[in-house]
Amino acid sequence: MPEHNADPPVKLSLPLEFQQDIFREVREEDELVIIARGLGLLRIVTNLLHSYDAAGNNLIIVVGADERENGWIGEALAEHAAISGSPKCRGLTLINTDLTGVGTREKMYKQGGIFSITSRILVVDLLSENLDPTKVTGLIVLHAERIPATSLEAFVVRIFRQKNKTGFLKAFSDTPEPFTSGYSPLATSMRNLFLRKPSLYPRFHVTVAKSLEGRRKAEVIELEVPMSDAMRDIQNAVMECVEVSIGELKKSNSGLEMDDWNLDSALHRNFDAIIRRQLDPVWHRTSYKTRQIVRDLTLLRNILHYLLTFDAVSFLRYLDTVLAASSPPPGSSRQNQSPWLFLDAASTIFDQAKRRVYTGKYTDTSTTQGIPDGLTPILEEMPKWSLLGEILEEIERDMHFNTSFQDESNGSVLIMCGDNGTCRQIREYLQTRHISSRRQSARAKNGDDDEEMTATVMMRRKLRHYFTWKRDLNRLSNSLFRENQKQINTLNDQKGGQSGRGGRAPPNKRRRTRGGSSIAAAPTRTASGSIHVAGDKDSHVASLLAELAPTEAEAMEKGEIGADSLENMDEYYELYEMKDVVLIHPYDGDLDEHVLEEVRPRYVIMYEPDAAFIRRVEVYRSSHVNRNVRVYFMYYGGSVEEQKYLSAVRREKDAFTKLIKERGSMAVTFTHDTAGLDPQEAFLRTVNTRIAGGGRLAATAEPPRVVVDVREFRSSLPSLLHGRNLVVIPCTLTVGDYVLTDDICIERKSIKDLISSFQNGRLYHQAEVMMLHYKNPMLLIEFDAQKSFTLEPFADLSTSVGAAAMQASDLQTKLVMLTLAFPRLRIIWSSSPYQTAEIFEELKKQQEEPDPIRAVNTGLDEGEDGTTERTFNQRANDLLSAVPGVTPKNITSLVLNYENVEEIANAEEEQLSKMIGKEAGRQIYRFFDKSVFDDL
Repeated sequence: MPEHNADPPVKLSLPLEFQQDIFREVREEDELVIIARGLGLLRIVTNLLHSYDAAGNNLIIVVGADERENGWIGEALAEHAAISGSPKCRGLTLINTDLTGVGTREKMYKQGGIFSITSRILVVDLLSENLDPTKVTGLIVLHAERIPATSLEAFVVRIFRQKNKTGFLKAFSDTPEPFTSGYSPLATSMRNLFLRKPSLYPRFHVTVAKSLEGRRKAEVIELEVPMSDAMRDIQNAVMECVEVSIGELKKSNSGLEMDDWNLDSALHRNFDAIIRRQLDPVWHRTSYKTRQIVRDLTLLRNILHYLLTFDAVSFLRYLDTVLAASSPPPGSSRQNQSPWLFLDAASTIFDQAKRRVYTGKYTDTSTTQGIPDGLTPILEEMPKWSLLGEILEEIERDMHFNTSFQDESNGSVLIMCGDNGTCRQIREYLQTRHISSRRQSARAKNGDDDEEMTATVMMRRKLRHYFTWKRDLNRLSNSLFRENQKQINTLNDQKGGQSGRGGRAPPNKRRRTRGGSSIAAAPTRTASGSIHVAGDKDSHVASLLAELAPTEAEAMEKGEIGADSLENMDEYYELYEMKDVVLIHPYDGDLDEHVLEEVRPRYVIMYEPDAAFIRRVEVYRSSHVNRNVRVYFMYYGGSVEEQKYLSAVRREKDAFTKLIKERGSMAVTFTHDTAGLDPQEAFLRTVNTRIAGGGRLAATAEPPRVVVDVREFRSSLPSLLHGRNLVVIPCTLTVGDYVLTDDICIERKSIKDLISSFQNGRLYHQAEVMMLHYKNPMLLIEFDAQKSFTLEPFADLSTSVGAAAMQASDLQTKLVMLTLAFPRLRIIWSSSPYQTAEIFEELKKQQEEPDPIRAVNTGLDEGEDGTTERTFNQRANDLLSAVPGVTPKNITSLVLNYENVEEIANAEEEQLSKMIGKEAGRQIYRFFDKSVFDDL
């Protein structure tokens, strides 16, 4: 590909000065750009890509973009191409797992263009030279904060820079916080990205401030909403529970770093994840109480969030499910309740939540479907609702007196929320508030002071459904506990009279059902109204948590709300004027810029605070001279919501301050040039120290290499092997994961994969084929040094190994049985991928290099050629490999002879048996045969 310096000038869509400055800097030299959230990072990236796209005859690779960003970039490049009218523009091409065919990709690379490629495919193509790195014009790396040294993206950058010294390399990020943790984090990130210059653009940058605070500044109205007394009491009680839980954690884990274990960190940061990450190395030694408190912290944070987002009825309903899930069954001696539930603050939480909805004592004796007798509905509304109504009325008056706008805004109203659930809540409230107002006026004229009628239609409907749900919950819990106690008594009787069963479960013992079984998880109602339960408590608790979704009863009462105009398209279909439209939308990152550009709102209501969206509004207003916008910024005063917002702004500012200081004191970062070794060192690396015949050292013309299965590129080990100057050759291997020599084959297992491989028997088959084809088969068990792991205790030594294997299912016993079955199999334990790379290097010493073609053909049936192109749908292969009777040895025959899984499912037993064997064919046929399932 030609140099990119001589590209012709193109028309850009960067109206602000700081955007143009960033574009010019990045266009001229390679650098890492870290920009504040909301300042339009993707817009700068798309303009940069368009400048290369318009030049033509370039091959640009985009790394690290997710699906939504690919859609943004593709749409933006198409718009730029349409505006510029350049015939050289080809837009964005996506290459992911859905695009099959190595040859197809190779042809596309030769034609050039802009490609967004998944990191795993890109690594394999670069190593196998389907994509020649020297032909790549440049590399664009997004989300640079997610690229540690062991990531696939860092692997891609290293391969590219080692083989291509002239292509450009540019990295972008709008999340500065990850660059401030650790020792010299910015310099480390620059080294991983092979870059020398960082470029920082915080919100307080001189050019950014000048661009956003000029004459075209947006009008912002800040509205502090006071919480109700009950909400404030609940928030204080939850914070007290959090503080007590942190104190209990400190007492139980005194040997850990606990400087950040305080209430402030718990409220403003992902505190539960931080604690879990610190406890991971010793998790197997932590007490049950510690684990329970860690889970409780997550629950308490959710309660704080739902307090400010759920309505009063939904919040009480959520607390009821929490209490039901935490309560032990009656008569149980196991005290597994969470410690915070025994605090006085917990009583405050539940009492105040109930008083927000109703007063009086609830008894499950009423047979009516309405509100039980003796209860007085309170139905406290969210404080933001009334303020939202006042804002909309103010906007309506403003639009009435200013019928013609003197700008390009279309007069629409945009309401931004935190998530889709809040959007649905606001939509329902806005549809029902006028109905409530009319009914209140009518009731006032008639002298009716019914408290229930003073609430909105939405809240009354939710209250009626809550009591119906509450009755079902109580009946379900009572029936479930009675059934459990009955089963326990029956089991005890059987243990007393049938102790000679040899460890087998009694025939009527209930089996635990997987969560996917809707038949087992759902209670059945009889004509008398009683509920019979089949299943265990956990599955029912899960179903109770799902009850927060709208039900059929709610849908039947929709007539109170009024007909939805979208339900009868023929009668209500019409085009609305934009000034009559109220759009409710959740925050969605950079895609919010599209919403602002397409809707062109005159009024924006931020129902929940978001610092990034405020900056997007500033960029939008400053970018368009003739578009005025008024922003209403709502937040609960003195709440966790306000503190989180202020903390997020402060953390970002502190992060940029640290980055500026580190950049000022950072030495010049030189990129690693492992390819340009000293000639003498390069020769020594090709010396094979295997002593043969006369004992002389043989100098080969090739560096050490390792054949790696392409599925292994999901892990970081191939990157580390490449970093130790081993040539990594990606292939589709039938036997093993890594071939170090023609005699050494290694099957790599993580702890999770090891357990699952023992359960389904796959490991025994893999060991068998390695024993058959290789002289030195090895099983590598690799675990994460940052996470705890311990084998289950040994079985009783007085029991024979065979009996222990029959009675115990611990991992150590299975490993012993594996080594007894395969004496030549060697087991290697590794604490991390770094240690694994060192072990591989030691195993390759004094050994010949492996033959990739031989490694690929090993294990294939006679007549198969592993060197031919075989690219299949990996998801279908994974699905097929889980079918009984399908093994790594016969799956290739199935894939080559059938187009898809459906054909295999419809194949006859004789046809399958003839192809892969009688027993395997019978298992596959019986698995897919519907008549077999009908007989069960």
